[in-house]
Amino acid sequence: MRKNYLLTPGPTPLPPQVMEAMARPIIHHRTPQFQEILIEATEGIKYVFQTSGDVFILASSGTGAMEAAVINLLSPGDTALLIQGGKFGERWTEICKAYGINAEVLDVEWGKAVDFKDIEKRLKANPNIKVVFTTHCETSTGVVNDIEAIGNVVKNTHAVLVVDAISGLGAIDLKTDAWGCDLVVSGSQKGLMLPPGLGFISVSAKAWKMIEASKSVRYYFDLRKSKKAIDKNDTPFTPAITLIIALVEALRIIKQDGLENIFRRHRKMADATRAAMKALGLELFAPTAASDVVTSVKAPVGIDGEKLVKTMRDTYGVTIAGGQDELKGKVFRIAHMGFIEEFDIIAGISCLEKVLTQMGYKFQMGSGVKAAEEIFLK
Repeated sequence: MRKNYLLTPGPTPLPPQVMEAMARPIIHHRTPQFQEILIEATEGIKYVFQTSGDVFILASSGTGAMEAAVINLLSPGDTALLIQGGKFGERWTEICKAYGINAEVLDVEWGKAVDFKDIEKRLKANPNIKVVFTTHCETSTGVVNDIEAIGNVVKNTHAVLVVDAISGLGAIDLKTDAWGCDLVVSGSQKGLMLPPGLGFISVSAKAWKMIEASKSVRYYFDLRKSKKAIDKNDTPFTPAITLIIALVEALRIIKQDGLENIFRRHRKMADATRAAMKALGLELFAPTAASDVVTSVKAPVGIDGEKLVKTMRDTYGVTIAGGQDELKGKVFRIAHMGFIEEFDIIAGISCLEKVLTQMGYKFQMGSGVKAAEEIFLK
C-alpha cells in the first residue's frame, strides 16, 4: 500500500469534513432543508469573494463560469480586451471567438505579469471595448497579476472587469468589491478544497446593467434566471446537491481559519517551495510575479520534465503538474493551495530530490528539504 500526495493546481486534497459531508444521504433540492444549506453556502461564498454583491453557484467547472461571463455580458459583434499570458488567458479568447465576440488580444510574455499601463493604453485607444477579461493567477505559468491595479484602471471607464480567479480564490487575496472587479469567476477544486463540479460567479451593479442589455442567446447559464431564483433562496435548475452540502463544510473551515491566516499560510508554503528550488540549483519560471498557489520551475538542462513528473507520480505516488503547450517537458509545477500543509510540501520536495538524483542531476542531497524547513521554522 502506498500513500499518495496531491500537489497539483487542481484538484487539491479534500479535508475529512468535506469527504464526510459527501457521504451523507442525498436530500431533495426543493425543500426547506436544502434552502437552509443554500443560504449558508451563498453567504459563505460571499465572504471568500469579499463582496456584498450577488454570487451564483453553478453546476459546472470553472470553465462553465467563464462561458457564463462571456455570454451574459456581451452580444455578438461586441469588442472585448483579452489579457493573454498563458494557457488560461487563452481560454478567454477561445470562448469569446466561439460566441462571435471581437477579441482584441493583449499578449503577455509567458512567465510575466501584465502591465496595467498597457491595459490603460488599449482602453484609451479603443473606446468600443466593453469588457476586459483577465486572469488572477495564471496556473500554467505560476504568475499572479495585479488585479487591484487593473481594477483602478478599468473602473474609470465604461468597460467592466472580469477576473478568472479559478485557482486563486480562497488561497491568495482578492478583494472583489474594493478592487473594482465587476465579475469574478471561480471553481470548486482549488483553494475551496472540493472536488470539481461547482462554478462560481460574482456580479457587480455595473455588470448587471450590461447583462440586461446583452443580446446573446443563453439558457442554462442565463444569470437572470439565477438572480430570480436566488432571491427566493432557490436555484433555476437542479443544483449539485452533494457538492453544495460539502461546500458548506469547506466554507466553515475557511471562516474558522480566517482569510488573512489562510493567505499567510499559502505565502509561507510558497516561500518554502521556492527556497527549496533555489537550493537545488533550479530556476523559477516566473521569478518576479510568482503566485502563492503554484510554483513553476524550469526543468534542468538534460532532464525531461515530462518523465520527471511521470516518475514522481507513478513510482512514488507524489503528483505534481507538468508544463502545458509550449512549456510541455520544459517546466514542472508544484502546487501549494487548499488543504495542503508544510509536511506535504516537504514530502514533495524530498521525492523531487530522489527522482532528480535518479535522472542524473547533480546537487547536494537534502539541500532542498533543508531550505524549506528553514522557512517553516521562522
